[in-house]
Amino acid sequence: MTLQLSRERAAQLAIMGQLLDAERPDGIVDTVRGLGRVQIDPTAVVARTEHLVLYSRLGAFDRAELERVMWKERKLFEYFAFICPMADLAIYRHTMARVRRKQNYWRNYLVRWMEENDGFRRRVLRQLARGPLPSREIADAASVSYVSTGWNKDKNVSRMLEGLLSTGEVAIVGRDGQERIWALGRDWYPRGVRAVSESRAAREVMSRRLAAFGIARAKELGSSFDVPSGWEKALADLVREGKAREATVEGLRGSFYVSTPLLERRFRGRSSVLSPFDRLIHDRVRSREFFDFDYKLEIYVPPPKRRWGYYVLPVLYGDRFVARFDARREPQTGTLRVLALHAERGTTAAAAEVVSREVRRLGRWLGLRNIVYDKVPRGWRRALDA
Repeated sequence: MTLQLSRERAAQLAIMGQLLDAERPDGIVDTVRGLGRVQIDPTAVVARTEHLVLYSRLGAFDRAELERVMWKERKLFEYFAFICPMADLAIYRHTMARVRRKQNYWRNYLVRWMEENDGFRRRVLRQLARGPLPSREIADAASVSYVSTGWNKDKNVSRMLEGLLSTGEVAIVGRDGQERIWALGRDWYPRGVRAVSESRAAREVMSRRLAAFGIARAKELGSSFDVPSGWEKALADLVREGKAREATVEGLRGSFYVSTPLLERRFRGRSSVLSPFDRLIHDRVRSREFFDFDYKLEIYVPPPKRRWGYYVLPVLYGDRFVARFDARREPQTGTLRVLALHAERGTTAAAAEVVSREVRRLGRWLGLRNIVYDKVPRGWRRALDA
């Protein structure tokens, strides 16, 4: 029987799936496993997005610990600009094998381009066989240049490394600042880990994605680079086994799928500041439907056309968003500057204390002792400055 949910309960399920309720995860690795993976982005006006995503779930964690579990203990690895659990390597081995099979236009062009540059490819692998290297120490020996209408045009070394990363032949084994360090995959990944079968990959990916979404439409669950064919059957199997439920949401079109274990939990909320790239808000339609929260990343919007600001962090309180603020870190003066703080519709000045507390916590974690607010909602100044 189809489950009927209120929008409030749907929002709570999405929050719980994203580990943003009061039941915090147990450490960095547990967080990445619970989310499935964590996006990496170099934009660091306040902090790198992978750090902010972990901070939102864990609180004031030690960023050096992330480096340790990735590069020393190898419990996590970097793949397609995401931090992934090494425990899921067998699933990603399946993804790596699919890249070689050229199953879409991008993969077809990339693999064909690598084949056309086989001498360049073998040269890169020979260099890395002698030890890890940054890309700047690898010479461009491409016989056919990479064609793109975007920023990858003629960036042959980086495209070859990315292609070899996608097939698992090379791996990212560290970073020197923003620069990635590359090595052979066989020297980095645990030995003996082989790709799971197509059906097993479909089931594992669907199970993890549904748990991380909490609640989602089928098309959302099936839209990702690591989703193999057969995912629809895997989703149906989860429903048949009682591990997922079909549902409708009050006032929303279409049907949804819900993670059964989350349905059995009572929601207990908390407050948190989210990265602009956080997966809870990355889908604008989903954010409007579940939270009545219209969020658009404006980093790439020309300044005169921005409504909210360049690097805007939402503030979640319980099961709703109460504010968003455009901020930047000013390390020279030890300041976290809030350029503009915006109250969400229906939010009263009582939320100012919540926002003030979360901004102070964020500042302390970043090592910034001063909090400065430039533009704030009317009636909020006193609570923010207290």
